[in-house]
Amino acid sequence: MPVLCKPYVKVPEYTISQEQTLALCRQLYSDHPRLDTLLSLVHNTTVEKRHIIQPLEKTLKHPGVEKRQKIYEKKALEFADFVIKGALKNAEKSVSDIDLIIVTSCTGFSFPSLTAHIINRLGFRSDTKQLPIAQLGCAAGGSAIGRAQDYCMAYPKHNVLIVSVEFCSLLYQPYEKNKSVGSILSDSLFGDAVSACVMRSNGGVGLRIDANTSYLIPNTERYISYDFLETGFHFRLNKAVRETMEPVSPVIAEFVRKHNLDVCDLDYCIFHTGGPRILNDLVRLLSISDDKVRFSRECLREYGNIASVVVFEVIRRLFENGKLKSGDRGVLGGFGPGITAEINLNTWVT
Repeated sequence: MPVLCKPYVKVPEYTISQEQTLALCRQLYSDHPRLDTLLSLVHNTTVEKRHIIQPLEKTLKHPGVEKRQKIYEKKALEFADFVIKGALKNAEKSVSDIDLIIVTSCTGFSFPSLTAHIINRLGFRSDTKQLPIAQLGCAAGGSAIGRAQDYCMAYPKHNVLIVSVEFCSLLYQPYEKNKSVGSILSDSLFGDAVSACVMRSNGGVGLRIDANTSYLIPNTERYISYDFLETGFHFRLNKAVRETMEPVSPVIAEFVRKHNLDVCDLDYCIFHTGGPRILNDLVRLLSISDDKVRFSRECLREYGNIASVVVFEVIRRLFENGKLKSGDRGVLGGFGPGITAEINLNTWVT
């Protein structure tokens, strides 16, 4: 069975604290009719710090779509080069061993895909297959793992490289009038990060991916979305997204049950950090201990919501913790626009 090796994650050097975020909200939205509610919501995100690709003063300005695109492409490739080398080392593989490259990103656009640039820059084989995933948002990390497992099961001697690039700060829109609470809250929640990891068809230490599934909540397309306007992507967040774990949690529980397990008996959970409400609801609805999601909470607190990179950062923390035993079982859930859930069942193997 395919094994996901230790991810390599890199965050930018610049940071913004919750104190700075609250101060900016008071300054930028002083006349907002729901300012007190907004400040309370920002505080309750539990996000203490986020990393951003540019200094704060530059992040708050909009140089135009063209310049933002150039920043995205330049930094995406610089960061990708770095994390890919680390991920290959973690998996004890080289560029010649990789048969498929999957890249996830919902915060910028590259044509040709970043996959083509990566192959040429780092010397991957010319017959390396490419799979860019651009529109699954935060769920794309879970989707990439699922598609990598599918590929490795079809080609049992092949290996997959997964790269996730998310520069959420490049979506900040300072000129948007009449900002909704949801839009301002998203500005206060998202951070920047890049990750890479290798899925080996054979051998390796890490998470053996045993099964995967996907679930789309019907008629929820507008819960999380982009409006593409003159100044680029405008992120839209509907408050109804807070209730989405109600229909998703039974799907997770039933998926685990089909494999003769109970979600309560699992040793760990890797859940996307859409916010504390998402994690709180999953703990409650799945009747699991809060300790099972501690690495997701740590990621949210220290990095914010880093979109498709989240699940890889949580996995990295699982590795770093060093307390898993061979045979420990867990479930992974990535959630994003659609509303889409990407779920897999996995086993720690040494």
